[in-house]
Amino acid sequence: MAELEVATLGGGCFWCLEAVFERVKGVRRVVSGYAGGHLPNPTYEQVCSQQTGHAEVVQLTFDPSEVSFREILEVFFAIHDPTSKDRQGHDVGPQYRSIILYHSPAQKEAAQEVMRRLEAARVWDKPLVTELLPFEAFYPAEEYHQGYYRRNPHRPYCALVIAPKLARFFQKFPELSDPGP
Repeated sequence: MAELEVATLGGGCFWCLEAVFERVKGVRRVVSGYAGGHLPNPTYEQVCSQQTGHAEVVQLTFDPSEVSFREILEVFFAIHDPTSKDRQGHDVGPQYRSIILYHSPAQKEAAQEVMRRLEAARVWDKPLVTELLPFEAFYPAEEYHQGYYRRNPHRPYCALVIAPKLARFFQKFPELSDPGP
């Protein structure tokens, strides 16, 4: 059995990322939380105040024998706009920035390579603004944020924002799709 790895990614609202990554084969656990800032153990309200430096992120535990870090990054870049600084759609503020917090030199190298390839392919009209930083700390979000889409699929934000991202993921990555929870 392969040793599990951890990835920490932010690209807008963590509810969106969590819903998709819960359905990626090989991903064993997804936790919504905060990272990339300076305040220990921040609350949602503190992060939303834009004074903590944290981004809304998900921390994934995955089996690299089933899904590689590069494949996780391919999904990540397909489900958010990495050219939009401090915003995703109507979610605005530095807590919604695009960020990869690498856990190893190999993850850093893989992220740099994927980002270079996407830029060279001119996938977007604007340059990437995704931050690439070393992982320092992760703080799980409050319990009511965990599994949000799973528990609230008919809420307007879930139906109008998250469901279309899930549909795009299933269409673009059928080989990585697991119907999930």
